Amino acid sequence: MKPPRSDVDSLLDALRGAADLGGLWICDRVRTVALADLLQGSFLDGRHEELRGRCVLIATRGQLATALALFELDGHARRFVICPSDVGPRQLAAIIAEAEIDAVVCDRDLAELGPHPPGLIVAPTLLQTPVARPATACATEWVLLTSGTTGTPKLAVHSLAGLTGAFSRARHAEAGVVWATFYDIRRYGGLQIFLRAAVGPSSLVLASEEETVAEHLRRLTDRGVTHISGTPTHWRRALMSPAAKLFAPRYVRLSGEIADQAILDSLRAFWPAARIGHAYASTEAGVGFEVRDGLEGFPTALLGAHGDVEMKIVDGSLRIRSTRTASRYLGAGAAVGLADGEGFVDTGDAVECSPERCFFRGRRGGIINVGGSKVHPEEVEAVINRHPRVRMSLVKGQKSPITSAIVVADVVLHGGAEAPTSAEVAQAKEEVLSLCRRELPPYKVPVLIRIVDKLPVTESGKLARPQS
Repeated sequence: MKPPRSDVDSLLDALRGAADLGGLWICDRVRTVALADLLQGSFLDGRHEELRGRCVLIATRGQLATALALFELDGHARRFVICPSDVGPRQLAAIIAEAEIDAVVCDRDLAELGPHPPGLIVAPTLLQTPVARPATACATEWVLLTSGTTGTPKLAVHSLAGLTGAFSRARHAEAGVVWATFYDIRRYGGLQIFLRAAVGPSSLVLASEEETVAEHLRRLTDRGVTHISGTPTHWRRALMSPAAKLFAPRYVRLSGEIADQAILDSLRAFWPAARIGHAYASTEAGVGFEVRDGLEGFPTALLGAHGDVEMKIVDGSLRIRSTRTASRYLGAGAAVGLADGEGFVDTGDAVECSPERCFFRGRRGGIINVGGSKVHPEEVEAVINRHPRVRMSLVKGQKSPITSAIVVADVVLHGGAEAPTSAEVAQAKEEVLSLCRRELPPYKVPVLIRIVDKLPVTESGKLARPQS
C-alpha cells in the first residue's frame, strides 16, 4: 500500500491550521490548558531546542504532562517513546536501550527510572516560557508500548500520518465537540482519542487514576463532554454508577475488547439519543474499522480492500494490511517481525464468519483446553452477559486432572439498594447456568459460577485475564 499521508506535518501544525482555537482546551482533574497557549509557551521551559533530533523517553506521572510533551516534541524530536505510568524500572532500562534513548522528559523521581539514561533530563514546567518555534524539523517516530505481557513490552513504531489515518481527512463537522476517554492516552486506544481532539481540533477531558468512576462521570458532565470512548469493561463499570444518569453524550465509542450484544443494547437503552459505535484497533495493526449499526461483530462485506485498509481471515485469525499499521518493532522485537511477507499483521484475534456477519470469539492465545476441545472465554462471557441480572463476567480455565481444564466464571450482578440474599444468589447462578446450557455445547458450560462484587481490570481498562 502507498505510504500514509496526513493533513498536517505535526500536532502544532494542526493547531496553526485551525480556523479558531478560541475556547478550546485540554484538562485533567486538576488543571486546564488552553490550546492557543500551546502555540505561545513552552511546556519544556524553552529547552525544546536541546531536544531537536533526539530520541526522547516521555515518562511523566500524569496524562496531561504527556499530552503537552507530545504537542511540543512532534516534528521536533527524531523519535519519542510514550511510556505509561505503570512501567517498572527493569522494563524502562530495556526500553531505554532498545529505543536508543538519549533524552528524557520526566517529572518523576529519577530513581524510578533505574540506572540513569545517558544524555539530557528535562523536567516539565508550567506553560509560562514564551517561545518562537521554527518550522517542523523532522517526521517524528511515535513509539508505543504493546500491552498484554509481563515481560518487556515490544516497541511499535508509528508515524503521525498512520496514527491519524482513520480520521485526519474527516474533521469534526459538529459544533461544540468535547472529547473524553476512559483510556490512558499513553496506550493506543487513548492516544487515538487524544489525536482526534488535537487534529479536530476540539477540547479534551483526560481521565485520572485518582478518581472513582462516579467522580469521573461527574467531571465529564460538568465539562460538557459530547464524544467519549472506552472499553466494554469501562462502560459496564460506568453504567453501574448512579452518576451515569446525569451524563448525556452524543456519541459513545467502544474498543479494546469484544463489544458483545449485551453491552451494546445496554448503552442504547441507557442513552437512546446517542450514537453508539464500536471500533477494532490494536497497537500493531492500527484502526481497522468502526461499526455503527448497533450489532456485535462486523459485516462480512468489510473483508477485502476498502480504502487504505485490507482485511482477511487466515486460519481463523483476523489479518490486517493498512497504511495505519505500525511500520516495525524496535530492539529485540525487530527480530520477530511485525507483518508477514505480504504486509499483513496477524492480530491474533479469532473470528468466525457467516455469509453476512463476522464475530470475534477471543484471543487465540487465551483458549481454554477442555479435554481437547477449544473454548474462547469471551464467547462464554457474551452468553452470560445476556442474562438480565448480569452486569459483567470473567470466564477462565481451572486445572483439572481429567480434562486438563474446566470452565469457571466470576459474575457481577446488577447492583441494588441491598446486597442479594443467599437465595437470590443461588437463583441467579442457576439461571445463568440454564442460559449457558441452552446456548452453548456442554464442554463450554461453566462448571462453577461465583458471584463476586467486582472483577480485576488492567491499567488499559480491560478485564485482567490470566496469562497463558
